[in-house]
Amino acid sequence: MSNTLLDPSLNRAPADVRRIHLIGICGTGMAALAGMLQEKGYAITGSDQNVYPPMSDFLADLGIPVMQGYAAAHLTARTDLVIVGNVVRVTNPEAVELSRLGLPYLSMPQALAHFFLTGKRSLVVAGTHGKTTTSSMLATTLHRLGATPGFMIGGLVEAFGRNFHLSDGRFFVVEGDEYDTAFFNKVSKFHHYQAECAILTSVEFDHADIFADFDAVQASFSKFIGRLPGKGVLVANFDDPVVAELARNNARCPVISYGTGRHCHWRVSDLQMEGLTSTFSVYHKGQFVGRCRLPMPGLHNCLNALAVIALLNHLGFSVEAIFSGLASFEGVKRRQQIRGQVGGITVVDDFAHHPTAVRETLQALRLAWPDNRLVVVFEPRTNTSRRAVFQKEYAGVFSAADRVLIREHVPLDTLSLEEQFSSARLAADLAAQGLPARAYADTDAILTALVTDCMAGDIVVILSNGGFDGIHDRLLTLLSKPADSVS
Repeated sequence: MSNTLLDPSLNRAPADVRRIHLIGICGTGMAALAGMLQEKGYAITGSDQNVYPPMSDFLADLGIPVMQGYAAAHLTARTDLVIVGNVVRVTNPEAVELSRLGLPYLSMPQALAHFFLTGKRSLVVAGTHGKTTTSSMLATTLHRLGATPGFMIGGLVEAFGRNFHLSDGRFFVVEGDEYDTAFFNKVSKFHHYQAECAILTSVEFDHADIFADFDAVQASFSKFIGRLPGKGVLVANFDDPVVAELARNNARCPVISYGTGRHCHWRVSDLQMEGLTSTFSVYHKGQFVGRCRLPMPGLHNCLNALAVIALLNHLGFSVEAIFSGLASFEGVKRRQQIRGQVGGITVVDDFAHHPTAVRETLQALRLAWPDNRLVVVFEPRTNTSRRAVFQKEYAGVFSAADRVLIREHVPLDTLSLEEQFSSARLAADLAAQGLPARAYADTDAILTALVTDCMAGDIVVILSNGGFDGIHDRLLTLLSKPADSVS
């Protein structure tokens, strides 16, 4: 199939839009956008080759028709606007038909900006780690403060039961992803979000499939920082030296630093843990402000909360009220979420996949359960984690675990085996450190091992950015059966 050349002059929303079609509608962001557009009164259709739960159920509940697979027939001249997801390639049959019909088109970030960010104060949370949790804390706390924002976030925000919300309020919270926008617009998504204020949590190398090297990652974040208006603000984690350097060199707006260092405008100190709850002291410009309680474990989550405190205080909210809002934060699905407990065995679900996120998550859970055995199951599933780029780094991030089970990755057909991640090598490296570890061919083999070896008191932590073949519910079901009935 020949390459599709879309007319750049049609990369816009027409004045009169009624019918909108989304190609790749089952992506988390695209499904949320579909729901938002329908709520705003537009007639929505969509298509995807991966039509399965939970997104298929989510869209079905909204009454949005989703066509299985991609076909030219899904587009007609009656469509007013087409939104193209970043999963769509230039040779996609619907992209080809879009070009032939000459219909107006937008990417997901462009559509979000056009339909929902105009006239709002856009609060964007960016960074390699912590975006979903921090943006969820920000949206939930604003809601508790009586300033309920609109938002679009990459995870299900428990306080709202969904990952998007429309509001007549002045604020809109966006999780600012640095991944690319669309095949016709190869820039990071967050460049489209019209950020007035931003939180920057961290900058590390990630997304090896779209960034050539760390310099390219930094260049994108530098551009994002430089676009913040003078009337805005950048709340930056100065514990991260890369963030500090990028902020100093690129910001045209005021910079508010946060972290654990005494040089930071906002500082966290004296962390205490009780189960999954953290309590910490907050200092502002060297002065003690108070103790904040957060129903999430770990220093990294306390720093995420501190960023929210810093931004909301800058926006005029009192620290005491912000503390109260954070104390009632219900969390985000798939972020240190307890999925169930059977026979004294607790199953925890977490999205961590980058080496830094794995380390921080496991250290936090070790603090939460200092006397329990931590059994960790890891699925290398992202385009980056399936590459060898972090092979050595992964060997140094599981030290808080007592046992590690690693699923073999699904091979990348575009790379040689030498360029791909090896679960067997990681298991061997961990075992050489005295940490029991083993690689398994598939999810069924991991389930068999868990059911055979787990005992009361164990904390089973499952790390994956995907559904992992339904391993969480399947494990809980197997654990609930009598021992002699489990084959």
